[in-house]
Amino acid sequence: MLWKKERKDGGAELELALEPVAKGLGLSLVELIVSRHRGTVHVRAVVFKREGVGIDDCSRFHRAITPRLELAFGEAELSIEVSSPGIDRLIRDGAEFVHYIGCPIKWYNVELADWSYGIVERVTETFIEIKGIDRMETLTYERIAKAKLDSKAAE
Repeated sequence: MLWKKERKDGGAELELALEPVAKGLGLSLVELIVSRHRGTVHVRAVVFKREGVGIDDCSRFHRAITPRLELAFGEAELSIEVSSPGIDRLIRDGAEFVHYIGCPIKWYNVELADWSYGIVERVTETFIEIKGIDRMETLTYERIAKAKLDSKAAE
C-alpha cells in the first residue's frame, strides 16, 4: 500500500479546489474520480463524516460543487455522483487513513499473513498507529497488503 497514489486523471487540482467545499459542509473528501467518455465528463466523489453520511449530505455537496465543475469543464456534458464510503470500504492508499482516525478498521498484515483489527489513532506519510485489542501498533504501509473499514466492530 502506498501513501498516496499518483493521479492519472488530471483531477489533483480539482480535488484541491473541492476539499474546502467539503470541509465547509462538515465533510471530508475521501476520493474524487474524473473520467471522460464520449464527450461526457463523469465525476465521482466520495465524502465522509464521523456521524455518517446521509442523502442530504450528498445532495448538499452535489449542489455546492456543481457550479465549480460546470466552470471547470465548460461545454462538456457533466455527470456527477456523490456517495459515502460505505460500511466496509476498501482503503485504497495510505493518505485515506487520515479520514478514518478514530474509526475501526481491519487490515491484512503481510508479516502475520492474517487479518488484524483495531482503531486508527495516528497517521503520517510513513506509518500509521492503530490501537489493537491489547496494544498500540505502529505499521509502515509496506506491512499492509489490504485495509478496510470494519463495520462489524462499529456495532
